[in-house]
Amino acid sequence: MIFNSVTFLIFFILFFQFYWLINNKLPISYRNIFTILSSYLFYGWWDWRFLSLIIISSSADYFIGLGLARAQKKNGRKMLLILSIVVNLGILGFFKYFNFFIESLNEFMHFFSLSVDVNTLKIILPVGISFYTFQTLSYTIDIYKRKIEPTRNIFSFFAFVSFFPQLVAGPIERASHLLHQFDAKKAFSYNHCVIGLRLILWGLFKKIVIADNFGILVDTIFSSEHSISGITTIAGSLFFAFQIYADFSGYSDIAIGLSKMLGIDLMKNFKTPYFSASFGEFWHRWHISLSTWFRDYLYIPLGGNRGNKYRTNLNILVTFLLSGLWHGANITFLIWGGLHGLALLVEKQVRIKFNTLYFTPFVFILVTLFWIPFRAENFAHFIALSKSVFQFGSFSFASLCQIISDFSITRFFALLFVLAGFLWIEYSFRSDDFNEWILKKTRFTRFTIYYLILALILILGNFSVKPDFIYFQF
Repeated sequence: MIFNSVTFLIFFILFFQFYWLINNKLPISYRNIFTILSSYLFYGWWDWRFLSLIIISSSADYFIGLGLARAQKKNGRKMLLILSIVVNLGILGFFKYFNFFIESLNEFMHFFSLSVDVNTLKIILPVGISFYTFQTLSYTIDIYKRKIEPTRNIFSFFAFVSFFPQLVAGPIERASHLLHQFDAKKAFSYNHCVIGLRLILWGLFKKIVIADNFGILVDTIFSSEHSISGITTIAGSLFFAFQIYADFSGYSDIAIGLSKMLGIDLMKNFKTPYFSASFGEFWHRWHISLSTWFRDYLYIPLGGNRGNKYRTNLNILVTFLLSGLWHGANITFLIWGGLHGLALLVEKQVRIKFNTLYFTPFVFILVTLFWIPFRAENFAHFIALSKSVFQFGSFSFASLCQIISDFSITRFFALLFVLAGFLWIEYSFRSDDFNEWILKKTRFTRFTIYYLILALILILGNFSVKPDFIYFQF
């Protein structure tokens, strides 16, 4: 079930009504049971068979959490934590990385002229498995570190793991922030609904107008059948930079807005990252729930910056490589993570004061070029794309002009005009969000903006493409 679909609209209208009716008339447990069952329906709309994985992860970590609270001996607590890690990462590793490691093994054997072939399996990647796995895993780790106490309310915990607005693409929430919200009685707030609807409208605009339009251009440029040239590669990476940001941050805005209407607060996942003046700042603003997860549960346990310079640099590089691998079972994601890690290491060595005016364009250009391995279909495709960037003789505009012509020249320039307005608004609320920014406007200005956004969605919105969000594949 996709946020930008009629099916989800009907689902949420019905859910919203019954949610508040149950909340007002019955004990909290009934509201949580209804939330769990509705979330399972939402997730099972793709493939009901994978509901078993969510139930297994939820059940395992609920009982392991209780066991960690009872266990007194260090070895016993450590064994329970290892069990949680094995269950969660074992499921994630099998479904997401099994074929990747088998294919890598076969290529390695062929490199040494060894005729050993291990068969891969026809494994379907469950939607959102990386997100809910990290969310439930952080729960047991925090209990082990005695940062939180385990909940004894199984319905609250299952609702925490499966809460449908952020189930398949985050934000990746911590139990310390989200879990207790399912234990509290809610009071319906008209103001919260207005805030939620604003964020939903803004998120849908990002997704339908910006992401889905640029997505058509990106798919054409990065198609393996399409001839590669330097200018199209650079244009493709630029278009993809806008597509992936509008797509993913749009999803986060909708998820936060939906949750707000239900009396649930989710963490902010994006803070205008393309206006960052350094790579360090970029990773404080891009996919914040994941970057902080890797910081707290990988980088710091590895030693963080507590060791010598070489150990600190190694910790940074390992963290970024694994964050790249989190995105997908392909060497191109490792390259993408490694490039960001190396850029951060260089930045740390330079030790200069970063000026927004001078360094923001530089950081944006590099981040845009780094999207090339992320979007490439495989390693060979990445090499071909990278070579085209440095082959100055291949900088012909003919191919790009043809792609734009096929897309529609009028629509393309209208999209650029809308993009300029979108970036201006984003720049205006670098320290806020859309809701806080628009609240500073007069009532007349606010409603003018609302109707303008609705008009742009109806006129420029791309409703002809499959409406999946990019991060569903991770």
